[in-house]
Amino acid sequence: MTSSHVVAIFQQPTDVVIAALNSDMSHGLTTVEAHRRHRQYGANELDAEPPIPAWRTFLAQFQNVLVIVLLIAAAISLVVWLYEREQALPYEAIVIVAIVLLNGILGFIQEARAARAVAALRALAAAEASVIRNGETVRIAATELVPGDILLIEEGATIPADGRVIQSIALHTLEASLTGESLPVSKDTDPLTTAASLGDRSNMLFSGTTASYGRGRMVVTATGMQTEMGKIAGLLRQTTSERTPLQRELDRTGKWLGIVVIGMAVIMIGTILLLEEVRDVKTIVAVLILGVALAVAAVPEGLPTIVTAVLALGVQRMARRKAIIRKLPAVETLGSASIIASDKTGTLTRNEMTVRTIVTASGRVEIVGIGYGPSGELRQTDDASSTEAMRSEVTATLSAANRANNAVVLERDGRWTILGDPTEGALIVAAQKAGLTEETLTARFPRVGEVPFSSERKLMSTVHTDSTHPERLLVFTKGAPDVLLNQCTAEWVEHAPRRLSEERRATLRTLNEQLAGEGLRIIGIASRVLPRDALDQAHALNDELEHDLVLLGFVGMIDPPRDEAKAAITRAKMAGIRSIMITGDHPKTAMAIAMELGIAGTTAAVTGAEVESLSEEALRTLVQECSVYARVNPEHKLRLVKALQQNGAVVAMTGDGVNDAPALKAADIGVAMGITGTDVSKEAADMILADDNFATIVAAVEEGRAIFVNIQKFLFFLLSSNIGEVLTMFGGVVLASVLGLSAGNDAIIVPLLATQILWINLVTDGTPALALGLEPANAAVMHQPPRPHGSSVIPRGMWIRILVVGVIMAVGTLLVLDAALPGGLIHGSQTMEYGRTMAFTTLMLFQMYNVFNARSYTQSAFSHPFQNPWLWGAVTMSLVLHMMVITVPVLQRAFSTVSLTARDWLTCLLVASIVLWVRELDKVGQRHRLRGTQGEHRGTTTNTETDHSG
Repeated sequence: MTSSHVVAIFQQPTDVVIAALNSDMSHGLTTVEAHRRHRQYGANELDAEPPIPAWRTFLAQFQNVLVIVLLIAAAISLVVWLYEREQALPYEAIVIVAIVLLNGILGFIQEARAARAVAALRALAAAEASVIRNGETVRIAATELVPGDILLIEEGATIPADGRVIQSIALHTLEASLTGESLPVSKDTDPLTTAASLGDRSNMLFSGTTASYGRGRMVVTATGMQTEMGKIAGLLRQTTSERTPLQRELDRTGKWLGIVVIGMAVIMIGTILLLEEVRDVKTIVAVLILGVALAVAAVPEGLPTIVTAVLALGVQRMARRKAIIRKLPAVETLGSASIIASDKTGTLTRNEMTVRTIVTASGRVEIVGIGYGPSGELRQTDDASSTEAMRSEVTATLSAANRANNAVVLERDGRWTILGDPTEGALIVAAQKAGLTEETLTARFPRVGEVPFSSERKLMSTVHTDSTHPERLLVFTKGAPDVLLNQCTAEWVEHAPRRLSEERRATLRTLNEQLAGEGLRIIGIASRVLPRDALDQAHALNDELEHDLVLLGFVGMIDPPRDEAKAAITRAKMAGIRSIMITGDHPKTAMAIAMELGIAGTTAAVTGAEVESLSEEALRTLVQECSVYARVNPEHKLRLVKALQQNGAVVAMTGDGVNDAPALKAADIGVAMGITGTDVSKEAADMILADDNFATIVAAVEEGRAIFVNIQKFLFFLLSSNIGEVLTMFGGVVLASVLGLSAGNDAIIVPLLATQILWINLVTDGTPALALGLEPANAAVMHQPPRPHGSSVIPRGMWIRILVVGVIMAVGTLLVLDAALPGGLIHGSQTMEYGRTMAFTTLMLFQMYNVFNARSYTQSAFSHPFQNPWLWGAVTMSLVLHMMVITVPVLQRAFSTVSLTARDWLTCLLVASIVLWVRELDKVGQRHRLRGTQGEHRGTTTNTETDHSG
C-alpha cells in the first residue's frame, strides 16, 4: 500500500478497510493470493545495504602493508630481470606474485564462507508471525507478510508490518522507537474522525513497535519500505561490526609479533648487507624481498579471517543442535559460563502437564506415561480398599474432568499437541489412558451450558444431558480443591454419594496439602444432578449451580522434567557449572522438580518476596547457597543476576517474556526461548533456544568450549610454526660462519630463499590451521571447570611451549642444512641448492608433525588419529604440493630446488619427527600433573583441553 492509502485507513471503519484490501477477517487471504501479492509488493523487509562486490572483497586481501611491499619488491625484481635477462623467465617475481595471489584467494574463500555462515544464522533467527491463511492460523516468516494479511498479535510480539487494528482485547503497544512516546499506547478499532499524527493513530499498529499488553488482530496495510519505519530505514540499517574480545586480543598479539619479526627482519637484512658487502641493485632487491617475505610469513595476518571462519562454522554446528547464536562474543563467553540460571516450565520440564495421581474415597491410583500421548496405564496403590470401587470412582472422576473441559488433543505428524489450556488437556489424556474415549463421552454427555472459569471463583462448570438418564441434567465442576470443598456436601463412594462429615472434610484438606507437598498441581472434580428443566428457570446458568456438589476426587498433575535435562545438569556439574532454577511456580512444585533433577541443594526454595526483602549484601550471601527460587518475577531475576555476577560468576540466564529483557541483557549470556519466547526477549538475548530445552544450553556450552579450544590449537600451531621459520632464517644469517653457510657461490648466503619461505607459509599455515579449527569436540572439555572470564587466549605456559617448538624446528632445520654443506659443525659435500632443498623439506615436515601435536594439549598425537578427516586432507595436500615443487622441473627452477632421494626424505622425516617426540614426552608430564591435581578435587579425570597455563 502507498502512503496515501495509509492516511485514509485510520479514518475508515474496519469492515471498509478489510473490503478495500480484498481480505476477510475470518478466513484471511488464500495462499495463491498471498503469493501473488508477495510478487507484487516484494518481501516484507527493509532494503539492505548493498552487498560488497566480490572484486572489492578480493582486493581487500592485498591491503596489508607487508604484502604491498612484497609486490613492489617483486615488480623491482621483474625490472631487474628485464634489464639483465640472465634467466629465461623472471622466476622469483612470478613465484612471489603467484603465492600472494593464492594467499589472497584463500583469504577471499574463507571470508565468503564466514559471510555465508553468518547469513545462514540470520535466516535461522528470522522473525515469524501468526496469520490467518485459507481460514487457518499458521506461522510464517515475517518477510512473507503482504497487505491484506490478517495478523494475530500477542503480548510481547514485535509488530512486523503496518496495519489497521480490527480487534483489540486490552491491546497496548510501545511506540517509543517510532514516535518517542515513552508510555504504552492503548489501541482500539474505532475510526478517527480527523487527521492525526502517528502518535495519535490509536487504531493503527506500526512495524518495529511492540505489543506490551493484551492481544488483538490487525489487517496488514503496508509492508517493507512502505511502512512508517521504512521511511526512516536509514536509522535501522546502521550496523556495527562487532569485534570479539578474542579477535581484539589476536590483533594485539599479531601487532606485537609483527613488531618483533619486522625488527628481526631489519637486523637480518642489515647483517646480510654488511657481511656480504652487497653493492649491486639485483642483490639488494633480493635481500629486501627476503626480509619482507620473512615478515609476511611470520606475521599471522590471516588470523582474524581464520578465527571468523572457525567461529562461524562452530556457530552453525550450534544451530544444528538447536542453539542459535545471535552475537559472536557469546561463543567465547559460553566457555566461561559458571552458572546457568534457568526457568522451569518448558526448559527443565516438558511443558506438557501430565496427570500422575488420582485420589478418591477408596484410595489412590497412579497414572503411568508422560506427555500428551494417550499411551499409559492406571496402577492402583496398595492402600486402595476395593478394586471395583476404585475403578468406579476413577471413571466418574475422569469422565467429569473430561467433560468440564474446553481443550482439544490432536495428533499431528506423529506428535500429540494440545489446543487450549494444558491443564485441561492433561485431564483429557488421563481419561483416554483409563479407556474413556472422547467419542463415547461426547455421545453420552452432550453439553448444554457452561459457567466459565473466573479467578474470583476459581471454578469452572459445564452442564450436560445424560443419554442413559434423559430425565436429568448433570453439572460437572472442576477447580481449586480448597474452594471446591466448600461447595461440596457429599463425596462419591463406590456407586453413590455419601454425606461429608467435618472430620472427612478435614482429612481431605490435609490430603490436598500432602499432594501439593509432592509438587503436584491439584484439581478437584465434583458433580451435581439437576432436574431436566433446571435451565429453564431464570438465572440458572450461573455460579448458583456450584452448590451442593458431590466430590468425585482429586487429580494431581505435574509438568514432568525432561529426561535429557537431568543428564544435562549432571554434565554441567561435572564441567564445574552450577544450575539454578528461577521460576514463577509454587515453591513446593519448584522444589519437587529441583529434587528430581538434582538441582536442589541443602536449602529450601526462596520466594521472590524474600529476595525483595533482602539487602544487596544478604542477597550476595544467599545466592552462594540457594539454587531454587520460586514465585519470582522479572525484577527479582535482574537482582539475582547482578548478585551472582558480583560474586564473580559468569551467568547464562534464560527468559521468554517482555519483562525478562532487562535480566537477559544484564546476564553475561542472555538465552531466549525460541518457541515460547517473545520477540522482545529474543532481541535482547545473545542466544536463542530453538527447542526451549535446558540440555541445549549445556550442549551450546560444550560447543563454545570446543570452539575456544580449537582456536587455541591452531594458534599454537600457527605461532610455533611461524616462530620456527623466523628463528631458522635469523639463526642462519647470524650463525652463517658457524654453520658453513659462507661456502658456495651465492651472492647472499641464507638458509632459505624468499620464495621458499612464502611457499611454506602458503601450503602449511592456512589450510591445516583451518582444519584444526574443525576438530570434533573432545569429551574432556566438559570435565574441566569454566575458563576464567577474560583470561588470555595464549597464557604464559602456552607461550613457553610455542617458543620451545619454534626453537626445535629452527635447530633441526639448520643442522640438516649444515650436514649437507662443506664445513660447519657437521661436514657435508653437497651444493647450496641441495642443502636448501633439504632444509626446505625438513621445515615443512616439522610443521606437518606439529599440526598433529597441536590437536591436543595433553593427549597423545596417536590418540584417535583419524578423528578429523579434514586435517588429513590438509596435510596430504601440503605434502603433494611440496613434492611437486621439488620434482617438477619448471617448479624446481622457480623455487631453486633439486630432487631428493628416498634416503634424503627419510633423513628429513626422522629429524622433523623430533618435535613430535619432545611434545609427546611433555604431554606425559602434563597428564601426570593433571592426574594429581584433579585427583584432589574430582577423582580420576585425566584429560583437559583448556589448561595451557602449564
